Amino acid sequence: MNVNVNVAGADELDSVEGLRGHGFEIVRYREERGRFGSLRQLDEVPGLSGKVDEATGAKLTV
Repeated sequence: MNVNVNVAGADELDSVEGLRGHGFEIVRYREERGRFGSLRQLDEVPGLSGKVDEATGAKLTV
């Protein structure tokens, strides 16, 4: 299962191990700044800097 960070809602993002509790912040960031161009941009989301590891990234798409 790959979750697209540009279209997923907060609940779907929270279902991904490694993002739990950050879905709302990811959606808010996306609404304020536009779509993610790469998964590396998740480091800019408050509370996620350095927390998205390779295993979590493998479950995500942009």
